[in-house]
Amino acid sequence: MSNLRRAVLITYPSEEAIKEATSLANTVGYSVERIVKQRHITRSKYGIGRGKAEEVKELVKQLKLEVIIFDEVLKPTQQYHLASLCQIEIVDRERLILEIFERRASTAESRIQIKLAQLRYDMVRAREKVRLAKMGEQPGFFGMGKYDADIYYLDINKRAAVLKKKLEREEKRRDLHRVQRLKAGLSTVSIAGYTSAGKTTLFNILTGESKNTGQGLFTTLSTFTRAMKLNTRKVLISDTVGFISKLPAYMIDAFKSTLHELTHSDLILLVLDISQSIEEMGRKLDSSIHIINELGVPMTKILYVLNKADLIDIDDAFDKSAYLSILDSKKRILPVSAKTGFNVTQLKNLISLLVFPEEEKEDLMSLGEPNESISS
Repeated sequence: MSNLRRAVLITYPSEEAIKEATSLANTVGYSVERIVKQRHITRSKYGIGRGKAEEVKELVKQLKLEVIIFDEVLKPTQQYHLASLCQIEIVDRERLILEIFERRASTAESRIQIKLAQLRYDMVRAREKVRLAKMGEQPGFFGMGKYDADIYYLDINKRAAVLKKKLEREEKRRDLHRVQRLKAGLSTVSIAGYTSAGKTTLFNILTGESKNTGQGLFTTLSTFTRAMKLNTRKVLISDTVGFISKLPAYMIDAFKSTLHELTHSDLILLVLDISQSIEEMGRKLDSSIHIINELGVPMTKILYVLNKADLIDIDDAFDKSAYLSILDSKKRILPVSAKTGFNVTQLKNLISLLVFPEEEKEDLMSLGEPNESISS
């Protein structure tokens, strides 16, 4: 018998939105039995219109579903009203991502980050529970425990304070490692990009590692660093947590100790899945750039790596780049295939030229032209 929890998914009427939300749900262990689509899912009392909410209520009843997955960041009041109407647990996009993070966390630091983010998520809802309780209403937040609202809120604050201190210690340890790397004269390159863009596959082929990769989202949650040889020089290369759209500020903040590796890097390889549609690429690029800006990383450090070039024509890759305004004289781009090894040697050469400015630079534009077999 399957352990998957049967769910109805509420999302936008977009193939890409449906695909991503379904993938998020499947990664956690939900079985999406029905999909309810609406163009606007953030504006009303229930997130969706009253009619749609009643439709969802009937689906839950008829199919005996266990959870409603809402592909948006719901306000606590919206979550409360929808849960009260349907008498079922609501998992919005924030919580869904947190559940994935919890499953993927494999280091002490990432586990602390996840717990802290979960507490911040619960804190907002606990505050709403307090407000509703004082109004004489029964707070309809499923899955939050049977605490008295005020006690629950105070307990969250205390636990968050303890976790922050633990995270500060982890940050100090990471800072110490950075100082040691600087003393050793080691430069750092970080791989960043939207989740499932192929960052870890690229990391593996550049370093000779065999880190776990796959179609699931957020394979990497903790920064993983290894040495990479570039001709006669050596640099450290880091694989970082994948980005995703609609990531709340507090969640970015919880991962700052991990993501701050980007701010200390000499070069950032921003990996894009060039095989996707222009619209989908644009959405993911915007999300990635937003998070990079939030971290205060200068765009001058970015090298755009157009991954999965084996799946499309190279001319199409450059056409998409031009459309997305990342193909100009001030930005560095290179199509590669981490899967087949296409242009990986060229990528290493380009990294070497950009990381070691004292070396004589060649014409970078020539490196943008493929000179290896795409199926190699």
